[in-house]
Amino acid sequence: MKKAIAFALIGLSIASCTATEQGAGIGAASGAVIGGVATGNVRGAAVGAAIGGVAGAVIGRVAEQPGQCYYRDRYGRRYIDDCP
Repeated sequence: MKKAIAFALIGLSIASCTATEQGAGIGAASGAVIGGVATGNVRGAAVGAAIGGVAGAVIGRVAEQPGQCYYRDRYGRRYIDDCP
């Protein structure tokens, strides 16, 4: 029950953030879990959180390209161009 409440609070806390902030938060949380499980200690969790946070922020930043829209051509390929 405590885990469910914790996950609900985490989900609500990042609900109104920008894509960069959401990516960093999700990346840090995922990295901490993976690092902690892989190494079995707190140091691994901390390193995983740092790496995951940076990677998530970079991915989130790419999603925030103002004035850019995703399109598909007639062959189904995606490309980015200025929005109309």
